[in-house]
This record gives sequence, structure tokens and C-alpha cells, in this order.
Amino acid sequence: MAFPPNLLSNDEVIVLDLVPHWWYIVKSGSLLGLAVVLGLIAVLNDYYGWVNSIVGLLLLIALGYFGIKYAQWRSTNFVITNERVITRTGVVSKKGMEIPVDRINTVFFEQGAFERMIGAGSLMVESAGEGGQQVIPDVRSPSKVQSEIYAQMEAFEARRVGRMGDAMAGAVSASQPSGPSVPAQIKELDQLRQDGLLSEEEYAAKKKELLDRM
Repeated sequence: MAFPPNLLSNDEVIVLDLVPHWWYIVKSGSLLGLAVVLGLIAVLNDYYGWVNSIVGLLLLIALGYFGIKYAQWRSTNFVITNERVITRTGVVSKKGMEIPVDRINTVFFEQGAFERMIGAGSLMVESAGEGGQQVIPDVRSPSKVQSEIYAQMEAFEARRVGRMGDAMAGAVSASQPSGPSVPAQIKELDQLRQDGLLSEEEYAAKKKELLDRM
């Protein structure tokens, strides 16, 4: 199930939207497969009725367990955006966790030999705050996910520095006095020349100085 776009902020963009690795449902799937095999054996060999009843009950339990695990698998989101790392799970009731990328300190992963073969692993995210370390199990390609989180951390910091630079440039520009325009200043100089307060040489020198600023 895709992460709901209405839960994103205005400028937030989803970079990765993952469900857990398929290894998450292997145990329940294997149990269901075993129950099906036992059911077929019981039917083909025409066992006593109580044996068939037990096998049928086991099949129903295995089917229910697999259905629950499959629903949990499909309703679990592990999402990386340009602003947050989010986990969200639950079919009826929902439970979630989110960490802003600017509060993440370290990201590392763990993979056993078999997990490396199937491309699964656990991801650990250490953040500044009450949450401390968050462990996210059954992550697909955890090394690539780790790299993507670091890339979003760097991009977020670059955007923050850029916004700070723009704000400082705007403040400096606003603090500088505007003053009269160059044509207006030349007009004032001409009036002073006509009034005899500036000589022709002084007027020409001042005018040239003003024109050089344009």
C-alpha cells in the first residue's frame, strides 16, 4: 500500500516508499504450505475422521496466520522523503515513527550471510532526541537505503544553508540606503553649476564620476 500523499508537507517529496522484504512473510507462508501438504496426505490416505478434523483445524489456523502477516506486510510503509524517515504500520489501528533528516546522527545496518544472499537486513537510525536509536527490521537492500538517507541529509543541509544565504543577502540589501538615482544627482549638479556654486571643471568631473557608477 503506497504512503498517503496527504500526509506530506507542502514541499515534501517521497524518495523511497518500501514494504518490508518478502522474508517477513516466509515463516507464515511455510507454515501454510506445510498445513496444505498434511491436508492432502490426510485426504489421499482416507484417515479417520478425527485426524482429518485436526488437519483441517491446523490448515485454518495456518491460513489465518498467513492472512494476518500478509496484511501487516502490505500495510507497512518504510518511507524516505527529502525531509523525514518514516515508518508506518497497521491495518485497522495505525502506529508510526518519523525522524527529521536534520536530526539524524548515524545510520548503520546489519546483515547476516543469508540476509546478504536475499538482499535483506536491519537498519538502525540514531537521532538526536528522546527516541535515540530506532531499529527497522526486514529492510530491502539496507546498504542502498543507508546511502539514500545520507544523500537526503546532505541535500537538506545544502537547502538550509542556501536559504540562510538568501536571507542574509536580502537583509544586507534592505539595510543599504537607496538614495537618489544617478540622473537625479546629475540634475542637481547642473542646477548648482547654473547657480554658480560649481565651476564647469568641477561639474564635468562630478558628472563623469556619477556616470562611471552606472
